[in-house]
Amino acid sequence: MEKRLIVKSITAYIEEQLTHENAALSLDEVANKMGYSKFYLNRVFQEETRMTIHRYISERRLSEAARKLVYTDKPIVEIAYETGYQSQQAFTDAFGSRYLCTPLKYRMDKRYYAIRKPYEARSALRLSVSGRWAVAA
Repeated sequence: MEKRLIVKSITAYIEEQLTHENAALSLDEVANKMGYSKFYLNRVFQEETRMTIHRYISERRLSEAARKLVYTDKPIVEIAYETGYQSQQAFTDAFGSRYLCTPLKYRMDKRYYAIRKPYEARSALRLSVSGRWAVAA
């Protein structure tokens, strides 16, 4: 299967799992679902996206949590569990390291910003002069 299609399948599966509350989501689970080794999947994913599957999952979880903080009235602890964190403290630590504020402060600011939007594959163009690949805008 073409690498771009593998990455599309991976991201589609991750996005689907993010819609399920308390969905366990790991590289092992993704690899099992896709039928490839986790090492191969991570290498292909990183070649196409310039990030690991783990980082993509983490950033998408935090982005989904940020959305819920702004657009719902759910308690922070409930959002933490829904987005796959084992405790509110683990969620607060992860959230603070990426958003540079607490989940409560973020909620009070009422401005949603996704640190990672769902991945969309871009088409590649071959530049004949340099012989290198460029990403089409």
